[in-house]
Amino acid sequence: MKPITNRYTELVGIDHPIVQEGLGPFRTPKLAAAVSNAGGLGTVSMPGMPTDLDAGARTFREHIEECASLTDRPFAVNIPVGVDSNGVVLPFTDIYIRTVLEARRVDQSLAAQLTVLTTSAGFPGDYIAMIKDAGMIHQHKVGSTRHAVKAAEAGVDVVIAAGFEMGGHAPSKAVHSYVLLPNVTEAVDVPVLLTGGARDARGLASALAMGADGVAMGTRFIASTANSDWHPTYIQAILDAKEGDDVAFDGVYGPCRGLKNAASLKLLSHQDGTGEAIDAVELTRWKIESMQRAQTTGDVTDGLVLTGQVAAAIDDIIDIAQFVPNMAAGAAGILRGLASALPDTEHAFA
Repeated sequence: MKPITNRYTELVGIDHPIVQEGLGPFRTPKLAAAVSNAGGLGTVSMPGMPTDLDAGARTFREHIEECASLTDRPFAVNIPVGVDSNGVVLPFTDIYIRTVLEARRVDQSLAAQLTVLTTSAGFPGDYIAMIKDAGMIHQHKVGSTRHAVKAAEAGVDVVIAAGFEMGGHAPSKAVHSYVLLPNVTEAVDVPVLLTGGARDARGLASALAMGADGVAMGTRFIASTANSDWHPTYIQAILDAKEGDDVAFDGVYGPCRGLKNAASLKLLSHQDGTGEAIDAVELTRWKIESMQRAQTTGDVTDGLVLTGQVAAAIDDIIDIAQFVPNMAAGAAGILRGLASALPDTEHAFA
């Protein structure tokens, strides 16, 4: 069966309209390379917000170079646009974006692979022109139609429509995928990806039927053989999750979705005013360290376990090399089957 090709796969240079979401704040180069090698688009995530941002930038660069050494296909990086209470972009965003652009500038072979930069959280503003001038494809994640239109008009190449059921940092407007995606695809002319709720061929077929050009997935790829850097206990927590085991809490950039445990319940109590008062900066650093601790040490009780609602439907560990092309082929088969079941329009109303 021929692969699904459309304006997104042609723009990015991939075989299948399937993207691995940003999954920080820990290591994802092996995972990203596996998705890219399978014909999708892998994404190297930023490594958190350490006190020493220069050290963080060096780590980010190392992860990018590791991914490039493991694949000869295109891959992306994901950098949230953090802002303070006054709307000023936080230093880590600027440093990480400039790290990516400099890495491409000094290494032409790397530039040929690292072709996509995804921003999320805050509006990328002046970085849109900077990314475009560097020759990169710019994807921006949004949680509302208004933000999608704003991003497209400002010049981003691809909009990622983020449904509220997604894992990790979720949109503050709390609009779910089946409402948000058709609204966004009707409102913008650039390619649109869906993130939130997709896990298999049916999710991809549904997204394409609603006007999307592909899907981005995070939770589904966490539970894979390629994700050998993350602690197996974290992965097992996702496999064990059932419907209702997830919760949205106050994250670093806004709402965040993960599993219910002592860490997420602590944040919920802080939100409703029943928990102990914590300094805002200290709280932000605790959240990031808690996320990293769950991923690195397997502390799924006192660490924040980020996952989407789709975890309730995931009970196996996949081989990405087989999964990505099979998912695309399955989606194509579903769409062809539905089309073949339609009545002959020439005689349907005779």
